[in-house]
Amino acid sequence: MRVSVPNIPQSLLSVNQSANRVSLAEAIERVSAFLAVGNITLITGAGVSVDSGIRAYRGRDGRYMNPNYKPIFYHELVDETEKGQSFRQRYWLRSYLGYPSVREALPNTTHYAIAALQYAGVIPRLITQNVDGLHHAALSIVHPSPVMVQESILELHGTLHRVRCKHGHLTERAVFQDLLSAANPKWKDFADTIQKEGGALRTNPDGDVAIEHLGISYDDFVIPECPTCLLENRHNNVHKPDLVFFGESITEYVKKRSYLDIENSDRVLLIGTTLATYSAFRLLKHATELRKPVLMINVGPSRADDVQGVQKLEIASGDIMRDVVRNVLGIRGVIDSLVEEMLSSGIRKPPPKDDDEAVGQQQ
Repeated sequence: MRVSVPNIPQSLLSVNQSANRVSLAEAIERVSAFLAVGNITLITGAGVSVDSGIRAYRGRDGRYMNPNYKPIFYHELVDETEKGQSFRQRYWLRSYLGYPSVREALPNTTHYAIAALQYAGVIPRLITQNVDGLHHAALSIVHPSPVMVQESILELHGTLHRVRCKHGHLTERAVFQDLLSAANPKWKDFADTIQKEGGALRTNPDGDVAIEHLGISYDDFVIPECPTCLLENRHNNVHKPDLVFFGESITEYVKKRSYLDIENSDRVLLIGTTLATYSAFRLLKHATELRKPVLMINVGPSRADDVQGVQKLEIASGDIMRDVVRNVLGIRGVIDSLVEEMLSSGIRKPPPKDDDEAVGQQQ
């Protein structure tokens, strides 16, 4: 089976972005005007979560920041042979060590600004490619019910916060993390030591870490049995996070709902995404075919750069979204205490100094 990692076409990587660069004032004005009319469907990518400390896939040039990036593909992860078991040991050890940084990440100013727009009804539909759950965390201020939050946000590629076994049983990731710790005391000690010493492993956007440079073997990592399968008197340790891997298709339900979210909108806003994956790019194509106005906020090349009818602003969302919300909701007269709380919430971390991640972009 031949599966490739999605990329931006080479012809678009060299597109001059200078025409899309705007001042803060102009960006705030243009985004505010775009949001002032009609209802909006928003599509977000990994660039939205960079200020929360979650690394992105690509840098300013649109290329993978790690040239040696080698993801595990879906067919490898679910392979029930000995070779597949090795792939799962590799994945789950890296994920076990990387998940705490995703679990402990906090929503940033863009997440809360978007949540304010959702609360006010400006953005009734949000489609995110991110698997970190930070949109949910921000929106929980106004919608404490997890069910209401889940209905407001469509996770196009799933979530890291649940684990699914080969028989379809779901386990909360926090529970599965504890099962991994109990089954692997040596690795728990390793993780605890790193945390105590203030060290950090490089965490990828999908929640795993690169540890090959440490000369670590995966062979002794134990993957626990599915707790629900054990209750059914069967053994099964084939699990995957409840997200879409490279080589795996999104579900028919998610596909249909994402198309409906585009069709039911008056306008489409894109933030922090290169649209490199086809599951996201086809939503843009659907919007333009329906002649929906489209505005993109992103830095660097994107797959949308040669699509007619797309306005693009070359600017980081964290620089403008709080002011945009104040403009839009001020005009509508809906800035109440909850909006004020959201606009005063959220972290804004400086980008890492070791690479070009200031404008992190989604796959």
